[in-house]
Amino acid sequence: MSSKLSPKLKKTITRRNLKNFILITLGILCASFGFKGFLLTNNFIDGGATGISLLLTATTGYPLYVFIICVNIPFVILGHRVMGRSFAIKTAFAIAGLAVSLAIIQFPEITNDNLLVALFGGFFLGAGIGFAVRGGAVIDGTEVLAIYLSRKLSTTIGDIIIIINVVIFSVAAYFLGIEAALYSMITYLSASKTLDFIIEGIEEYIGVTIVSKKSEEIREMIIHKLGRGVTVYSGKRGFGKRGDSKDIEIIYTVITRLELNKLNSEIEKIEPDAFVVMNSIKDTKGGMIKKRPLH
Repeated sequence: MSSKLSPKLKKTITRRNLKNFILITLGILCASFGFKGFLLTNNFIDGGATGISLLLTATTGYPLYVFIICVNIPFVILGHRVMGRSFAIKTAFAIAGLAVSLAIIQFPEITNDNLLVALFGGFFLGAGIGFAVRGGAVIDGTEVLAIYLSRKLSTTIGDIIIIINVVIFSVAAYFLGIEAALYSMITYLSASKTLDFIIEGIEEYIGVTIVSKKSEEIREMIIHKLGRGVTVYSGKRGFGKRGDSKDIEIIYTVITRLELNKLNSEIEKIEPDAFVVMNSIKDTKGGMIKKRPLH
């Protein structure tokens, strides 16, 4: 078997690497603008590694780009251990690029209004982190640490991130004052929501599993009335005190949140007692995700 990559595979890999490079570069520029256009002027901070870097800059007066590198070096090393070599290389590139951008690119100071600084500083910083994540890297290594600790301590990633940020904002309240710490929390919330929006996308997808005696009618309805693709599983339906089972087809489809009401209405028309399970989906790829035109 030849170890050489086919031209088609090479093209796919090149396209993917170019897309990742563009996303990471866009993330670097967005985060730099959030830092220099908003947060640095008012000594507001964010959570995570970026928050630690901003806090050190505010308390010592040394340039932010120095701390961006120093604080994140351990996370890059840890990322190599936890996530692999490719992730560590892209993360090192992203952090180095952010430091260079902060050092040489001049961004205008947009406003001195505290609320606007907190909201829009967090928005651009969150967008920057989000674009970098979509490119396969991070410019804030806190989540790498959270993943590592969650495996060691058998706790959730979210709990660890909350604990880290509570410590950061408590220290900020001591050194920068309560008011600056409170505005920094607004910055963190703004950045978090923007990060979720960038990563999860505009549309919120819902995965729907349907168990029905009229599975074929429901399958036809989903395809022709909603314009969505379906996956049909063969399963068994258990019922009664003795646990009797019966072969049945199980339907799975992915729709947007806005289509959920229509799907439920159409299912009720076919079989009101159908068993329906719905789950939120963070992201999707491939298949018939985009709605096809109905004829």
